[in-house]
Amino acid sequence: MAAMQSLALSSTIANWSQKRRPFGIASLSQTVYQRSSSSFHGRTFQIPAPKRSHIAERSNTSRPVTMMAKPAIQFIQGTDEQTIPDVSLTKSRDGTNGVATFIFDEPSVFDSSSELGEITGFYMIDEEGVLQSTNVNAKFVNGKPSKIEAKYIMRTPRDWDRFMRFMERYSNANGLQFIKK
Repeated sequence: MAAMQSLALSSTIANWSQKRRPFGIASLSQTVYQRSSSSFHGRTFQIPAPKRSHIAERSNTSRPVTMMAKPAIQFIQGTDEQTIPDVSLTKSRDGTNGVATFIFDEPSVFDSSSELGEITGFYMIDEEGVLQSTNVNAKFVNGKPSKIEAKYIMRTPRDWDRFMRFMERYSNANGLQFIKK
């Protein structure tokens, strides 16, 4: 009896592979259901074919979408800083930590801070996420703000690598280049 069942199943699979339809398991169930000389005496069942429209078959909605965020620097969350900074990097001799110092001459945040609110920190945003610091100082000349100096401290080699990936993206997006002093 077992040999008969395996023979019937293999002939069913052979029939299915010859009549292959695009919807996989539904085609197998239809082929099994249509076969009348099976030695299987259990319950028969039919799996309904999935309902799809032609538009859904050809649509690209099932593909993952990768959104690339343009790297940006912000002092007020949601408002990109338009001024390109001078950036200097220092790194410890053993390479475990470092500091990035950003100097913005006449940053655009001073023009919009009265409308949008106070400077809340220093945010570097890219496709990987946000790097942030609260080490931000404004320089005043004759009672008017003229510069912002922001420092980002990197305490581990992993922090350093993440910062360098941000800077590579930011420099590519803004046409900057690295000059070793």
